Order: sequence, then structure tokens, then C-alpha cells
Amino acid sequence: MSGNRRKAFLVSTVLVGGAMLMTACQDSGAATDTGAGKGSSSATTTGNADTPSGSSTAGSNQGTGKGTDAKGKGTAASSGSGSGAGAGANTGNGGREPVGQSCGANDISWSTRSETQAGGYILIIAKAKSGITCYLPATHPTVAFGSDGTEAGPAEQATGKQIKLSGSTAAYAGVNPKTTNTNGGKELGSIIVAVGDNDPNPVSLPVGTITVEDPIVTNWHTAPADAVPFS
Repeated sequence: MSGNRRKAFLVSTVLVGGAMLMTACQDSGAATDTGAGKGSSSATTTGNADTPSGSSTAGSNQGTGKGTDAKGKGTAASSGSGSGAGAGANTGNGGREPVGQSCGANDISWSTRSETQAGGYILIIAKAKSGITCYLPATHPTVAFGSDGTEAGPAEQATGKQIKLSGSTAAYAGVNPKTTNTNGGKELGSIIVAVGDNDPNPVSLPVGTITVEDPIVTNWHTAPADAVPFS
């Protein structure tokens, strides 16, 4: 009996020990799984930590956008500045100098004078009206005669220089109403003068009785002696 009891005790001991071992293994596995779960949770947390990094990227993009806008504003300012600097003639060295307004016939105080040189001609005198500064072109005025609008041709082949009218400064142009040696022509008592073909306000100037045939006119000059219309 004692032998059987010892065997039974040993078997019980083995069974109990096996159960304990199995329990220990299960506990170890559970601990391992829990650790892995914690590791996975930690990894998830790390993944969530990337989200602020993504936000930072968005912030960076916003910063870049603002920088672009600022640059755009700078370009607009430069364009405005360039626009202001562009209102003038090119000086040839990258700069520009302002150009004043062109004269129109209504910007000018007109007068005429009869001269005897070169067979006789009409001297046109132009001065800017009070408070006006303007520029006459480097060519001749448009001068027409009579109801048919007979126009004077150029007495000079080359162009002159642009003339600034202001204050007491005067410009002169000479008109020879008849350049032929015949007895023909038409008699008129006034001439129509404009600064150029596109001048919307031509003026009629009294000149006395003149005979007109193949008329010519000089460029604008700053000295009356230079405005003699030799044919």
C-alpha cells in the first residue's frame, strides 16, 4: 500500500507541477503579448506624433505662400516704380528723362509780321500762354490757305530741334506764300495755322492781302533770322 500511495503522490506531484508549468507559460505568453501590445501602442503614439510634424509642414507651406505674396507685392511696387520712370524719353544709359506736354494751337499766343527779305514772306511768332510750358515739334507748323485748304510745303528738308515754350521764349516760322514767277495765284487775307496735322484747334491769323501759289514754310526756330523761307 505504501508503494501505491507513493506512486499516487508522485503522479499528483507531476500533475500539479505540470499544471503550474502550463500556468507559468500562459502567464509568460500573456506578458509577452501585453508587451507587444504596449509596443504596438507606443508605435501608434509615435505615428500620432507625426501628425504635428504634418501640421508643421502645413505651416511651412503657409509660410511659403506668404513669402510668395510678399514677393508679388514687391514686384508690383517695382512695376509701379518702373511705370513712373517710364514716362519720358530714353537717355541711352538705362535712364529716362521727363518729356513735357506737346503744344497745341490753343496753348499759344500767336502773331504775324510781314518781312521783305527773300522777296517777301510772313513771319509767324509763337509764345506760350501765361502759365503754360509746352514743346513745339522739331518740324514745321501746318499752314493752310483759303477755303480749298491749300497747304504750304516744307522749306527745309531736314528736321530741326524740339523747342520748349515757356514765359517770354518765342519760336519763329517763315511762310513764303508764292514761290512761282508767274502772274497766277489767289489773293487771300488770312492763313490757318496748326502745330501739326492732328492739332484739333487750328487758328486763323490775319496777314493782309497776299497772293498764294505753291507756298512753303520753314521749321520752328528760336531766332527769326533762321526762319527765312528761301525757295
